[in-house]
Amino acid sequence: MIKKISKKYALLSVFDKTGIVKLAKRLTDLGFAIITTGGTVKILEENHISVIPIQQITGNPESFDGRMKTISFQIESGILFDRSKPEHVKQAKQLNIKPIDIVVCNLYPFEQTIAKKNVSLTEAIENIDVGGPTMIRAAAKNFAHVLVVVDPNDYSFVIRYVEKQVRHPERSEGSRSARDSSAKPQITDSPKGNDIRMQLAAKAFYHLAYYDGQIGRFLNNEQFPKELALSLKKTQDLRYGENPHQKAAVYTYPNSNAPIGKLEKQWGRDLSHVNVTDINAGIESVRLFQAPAAVIIKHNNPCGIALGKTIDEALKRAIDADPESAFGGIVVLNKPMNKKTAEVIGAFKDEKKANIDIVSVPSIADTALQYLQNVRKSMGVYTFGQIPKQPSHVENIKWIDGGLVIQTPDDRIDESFSEWKVVTKKKPSAKQNELMRIGWKFISRIKSNAIVVVDKTLPMTRGIGTGQTSRVRSTRIALEQAGAHAKGAILISDSFFPFDDCVKLAAKHNIAVILQQGGSVNDQASIDAADKAGIVMVLTSRRSFWH
Repeated sequence: MIKKISKKYALLSVFDKTGIVKLAKRLTDLGFAIITTGGTVKILEENHISVIPIQQITGNPESFDGRMKTISFQIESGILFDRSKPEHVKQAKQLNIKPIDIVVCNLYPFEQTIAKKNVSLTEAIENIDVGGPTMIRAAAKNFAHVLVVVDPNDYSFVIRYVEKQVRHPERSEGSRSARDSSAKPQITDSPKGNDIRMQLAAKAFYHLAYYDGQIGRFLNNEQFPKELALSLKKTQDLRYGENPHQKAAVYTYPNSNAPIGKLEKQWGRDLSHVNVTDINAGIESVRLFQAPAAVIIKHNNPCGIALGKTIDEALKRAIDADPESAFGGIVVLNKPMNKKTAEVIGAFKDEKKANIDIVSVPSIADTALQYLQNVRKSMGVYTFGQIPKQPSHVENIKWIDGGLVIQTPDDRIDESFSEWKVVTKKKPSAKQNELMRIGWKFISRIKSNAIVVVDKTLPMTRGIGTGQTSRVRSTRIALEQAGAHAKGAILISDSFFPFDDCVKLAAKHNIAVILQQGGSVNDQASIDAADKAGIVMVLTSRRSFWH
């Protein structure tokens, strides 16, 4: 029979009441007196659980619409005093401090509140929890003696852990020998400390940082605040990292509209790090267009991008842009996939003996999914919902050793078109202007240094030279890939030409139009070379690097 603990207290104060009744009943059975607050008092008493309202401990009523209820000398002392120090224990008895050995607390729903459309500042502020974080922080600091629980998913595990402590009171509750070796669904071993209490404390501190980070972000008006906390939630564990020997997981911002955070597996393989970053690169490529758009992505780079009157036409063009590179690629669309579009992938396999690894689309018809399951059993099929035109979080983050670099996003691409300037004797046609604008959007999501050859009549890439350290080398790659399609086509550069060599190379392949940034000291040489070859040249006055 389990020996019950005497004169021990558990403080339960939760907004999310999930599982709290079951937890309170078991703790009561194990000899804990339950101290609790407000709505938690009500639900526990309704379930015939004896509780001590917190005002009986603090000596003060809940006041100021609940803003003051838990913060008190009696409560914080009961959590914080060090049970290993005789003078602390003696002082606690002298001051009639109740030893609070378990703190179960979750916070006001700030995240859900600010997710509401047109939420007021007043409503948001009223959902900033103060007392809860204070108790959590105190309990997490004193984890050697106090269990702190912030996640209802941990309740069952914590009950098992406490039961073991009751069965074996001679063991130190903070010792490694007291670890629960049974299943731990939410708490896992860490290299810095295998102690369960320490892990619960770490989880509590992360939870507080996540919570406070959201508040700071909501109230912040600075573009680059002096101190920054990133509030992120894990949305999924990945099959592996960039390589099979690496581990990886996906984290997203709360309340983000990012499609990547809404990925749902419909069929096939689980995702790796590269799969996720490829899908994200694909979404960034097609979200710029209202018209049906498709992209084939490998290693975060497009093999081919295309628009079409229909999504199946766009996908066929994207594959045709570079079928060799499309092998083993990831398909991303900005429109739902129907069976006719799925059949484009089937035809690619039949005609080119080539496979697609992942299909990621806003949604997929049942007939299309069934068809793809028969095309390749190991293909992964994922949906992510409608792509918002603009992301909800505007900063662009690049991780570096020891920190990160934050920049404003490269968006509002359409607004740059008014700055373009024709600098050659020959002028572009209306059709060429249209394709240049589409191509400029294409290249804005291709890794630099980048050169793109856009078809002379169709909104699709014919050649992509990307990720090179030499612009003329990128130009050679794009033109070689375009082959016969280079004749009469449009060549686009994401930056300026430092010399006229790229223009002369384009002339040899009968390129009709060149779109580039301009701004080099050798601009005139490039313009002269274009005039000599009868090529139209347009300067964007804007660079479009994407790393």
